[in-house]
Amino acid sequence: MRMSKKKVVLFAVMLLLLIDLVWGIIYLKSVADYKQEVKETTFEEINISDISDGVYIGEYDVDFIYAKVEVAVQNGEITNINILGHRHERGKTAEVITDSIVDEQKTDVDAISGATNSSTVIKKRLRTL
Repeated sequence: MRMSKKKVVLFAVMLLLLIDLVWGIIYLKSVADYKQEVKETTFEEINISDISDGVYIGEYDVDFIYAKVEVAVQNGEITNINILGHRHERGKTAEVITDSIVDEQKTDVDAISGATNSSTVIKKRLRTL
């Protein structure tokens, strides 16, 4: 039994559409999971004056967003924060949050508008010194 070219092409197109549909569902589920993880991120406030002098490196990953930071602490103050790695969606602007943290000497600073999830990931990493 031989299939016509039209049937083969139709079958191939339908198969590709099915694969795209499945991939799309998996992708949307991944996005929903990452957003839920960011939403459920909890913070424990740290007392910076209790942190020993030194340079600390930490990272936090919620799949779509990842941050790796280097934090320098001296005499009970955060003296510098370097972002060593930051995978983000549209959250590049969140990287300036480190300036607020150093200026205010606390990790509980306002998120950067339009980059809330990246701000959360960066702040989470800092709060676990």
